[in-house]
Amino acid sequence: MKIVLPGGTGHVGRLLQRSLSEHEVVVLSRNPSAGEVEWDGRSLGAWAKQIDGADAVLNLAGRSVSCRYTDANLAQLMSSRVDAARIIGQAIALAARPPVVWLQMSTATIYADRRDAANDEATGVIGGHEPGVPDYWEFSVRIARQWEAAQHELDLTGTRRVAMRSAMVMSPDHGSVFDVLSWMARVGLGGSVAGGGQYVSWIHGQDFVRAVEFLIDHDLEGPVNLAAPEPLPQRELMRSLRRAWGHRPGLPATAWMAELGAWVLRSDTELLLKSRRVVPGRLLDAGFVFEHPAWPEAAVDLVRQRRSSRPVARDAGPA
Repeated sequence: MKIVLPGGTGHVGRLLQRSLSEHEVVVLSRNPSAGEVEWDGRSLGAWAKQIDGADAVLNLAGRSVSCRYTDANLAQLMSSRVDAARIIGQAIALAARPPVVWLQMSTATIYADRRDAANDEATGVIGGHEPGVPDYWEFSVRIARQWEAAQHELDLTGTRRVAMRSAMVMSPDHGSVFDVLSWMARVGLGGSVAGGGQYVSWIHGQDFVRAVEFLIDHDLEGPVNLAAPEPLPQRELMRSLRRAWGHRPGLPATAWMAELGAWVLRSDTELLLKSRRVVPGRLLDAGFVFEHPAWPEAAVDLVRQRRSSRPVARDAGPA
């Protein structure tokens, strides 16, 4: 197959490039390296020729969420996602041979902050202004909603469209979420945060790639949750990770300590404190089988990979 990968220079993009190497993968990047195709993520150009005749488009483009949620950064988080989705739709609409499927990255953050029940595609609660959470968290939900809406602005009858509501993709690469969490676990900072009752949804990188391939091959449309079937509280996730690294100690952190740490790391506490309890209803119903459904086993596997291979992935920021 020919797969066009807008925004394929970040952690998830590099993971997909390695795993889909038997196919022709064309990476679109704002800052292209050798073999990549330049685009600006908001206007038509020569890159659009790559869409015409492709079998699949897998759009990952968007500024990294690992940043301080200033007004300027939030605006860039929104525009980098919505503009990219919008212009890809236009390129598909103009193609003489449009791709069969357009997989659009989305996020499990679209769902409400919940601990009482899990969010699947059919019964999940979309977030925004729920009680007891900071008001600015609503902007993350708004970004996700507009990101998905941009995929459906045009009538693309020849192209199946899927919004991949992805949880945290865990791979052993440097710069990944797992890399950051592992660093915390190894230096003794991987304890519970603000009590640790907030749920973490995650997916092993191998299952993420397998789910992408499954979605290319199977006739699913609309939102699909890409998350392992067993989300778990943050304190349990970090306890299992510390155990996988050799029973490391883990100092707990209060909410204000988490805020200080996020400030130092130039990130935001929403990534630590929001309860994301998401399950893959549609994938399971369609017959997808996870190789890594439970976190304790997945953490052991990821630590083993990290110790044995020490892979390196370029973190390019906005793609």
